[in-house]
Amino acid sequence: MICDEFFMREALKEAQKAFDMGEVPVGAVLVLHGEIIARACNKVEVDKDATSHAEALCIKMASAILQNWRLLNTTLYTTLEPCSMCAGALLLSRVSRVVWGAPDLRHGAAGSWVDILTKQHPIHNVDILGGVLAEESAFLLKKFFRERRSENGKDV
Repeated sequence: MICDEFFMREALKEAQKAFDMGEVPVGAVLVLHGEIIARACNKVEVDKDATSHAEALCIKMASAILQNWRLLNTTLYTTLEPCSMCAGALLLSRVSRVVWGAPDLRHGAAGSWVDILTKQHPIHNVDILGGVLAEESAFLLKKFFRERRSENGKDV
C-alpha cells in the first residue's frame, strides 16, 4: 500500500532544500508504481524564472526520464496546493493524482483561490487529496515568510 504521508515527507525534504536556498519552501516528488521518479524544489529566485515552481520542474524532469510527456499513472506530491500554472501543467501532462499539503489562499487552484483541478475536464481528470501533512508544510512556509519580514525590518 502506498503511504501518502511517506511521499509527502519526501516532498517536505525538497521544500527544506528550497528554504535553505532562500526560495519559497515548496517541494514536490512524482511517484510511479510506488517509486519516486523525480523530485524538485522551487527555484524561482535561483533561475530568475517565475515558472520554476517545484511542480513544474518535477514534471519536466519526469518527462525527460520517461521520454514521454504523458505521465499516466503517476502521483505528484507537493507541499503547497498547486497554482493555476502548475495545475494546467498537471492536466496537460496527464498526471493521474495530486496530493498536496498546505492550502494556498492567494494562488491555490484546487479550490482555495480558483478551482481548476477539481473541475470536470473533457479529456483528463485528476484525483485530488489536499491537507496531507498540512501543518508541517504550513510551518515551513510561515517560518520562511516570518524570517523574510524580520530581515526587512517589518513586524512579524
